[in-house]
Amino acid sequence: MKIQLIRNATLLLDYAGTHILIDPDFGVKESRPSFTGKSQNPMVDLPLSIERILDGVELVIVSHLHSDHFDEVAQESVPKTLPLICQPVNEEFIRDEGFEQVTPLADTMEWGKFRITRTDGHHGLGEVGEIMKPVSGFVFQADGEPTLYWAGDTVNCDEVRAAIATFKPDVIVTHSCGAKWPDKADVRHLIVMDAAQTIDICRLAAKSVIVATHMEALDHATVSRTDLRSEANEAGVSKTQLRIPSDGGIIEFP
Repeated sequence: MKIQLIRNATLLLDYAGTHILIDPDFGVKESRPSFTGKSQNPMVDLPLSIERILDGVELVIVSHLHSDHFDEVAQESVPKTLPLICQPVNEEFIRDEGFEQVTPLADTMEWGKFRITRTDGHHGLGEVGEIMKPVSGFVFQADGEPTLYWAGDTVNCDEVRAAIATFKPDVIVTHSCGAKWPDKADVRHLIVMDAAQTIDICRLAAKSVIVATHMEALDHATVSRTDLRSEANEAGVSKTQLRIPSDGGIIEFP
């Protein structure tokens, strides 16, 4: 298995012989409005051209329709003939954008040589979570491959803990920038994991490798890569367990 972080939540995943694109956001730097008044979004450029990112992609997965996970540029650039998996509530929109092979995933399905299972999460808590929902994560399983849990845009919650207990993943991808909505200091307004919640995942899944992504790309983030590494070091979480790739970075797993 090989994971390449493109930017924010966008990943390229090589899994069981399939080259997969997850949550494509292809917008150029500062092409979308600010969330907090700090900067236009995204705050950084893509590390690769769109053509290079799409080269060889055989399957696309879209967790939800927020602009930083499936933006207008991606909707125009991703070939409409590519198979695309999404959560059921987003099927109609994606078909209306011209995509021809859309598969809504409510639970579990077989794809090629691997199994993919959709998981739930909370894109914030309380009223904020109600505004931001729904979102999905995905678990990948295959003979001869590590079990991968891509948690998606979620805080640490009962659904995340249940997925870890059920699937016992070898690798967990978290969104760890501590984004908040509205931009308040109160933890009730977190919409993805922050450093403390990511460290909690490391402790809960002590035998798993945690890959922290969704960082340093949007202006409502509150946690940088340096912040997360510093807090992890203070908590005794090793660099072997918690991996924090840069944009364009590749991590391979035997």
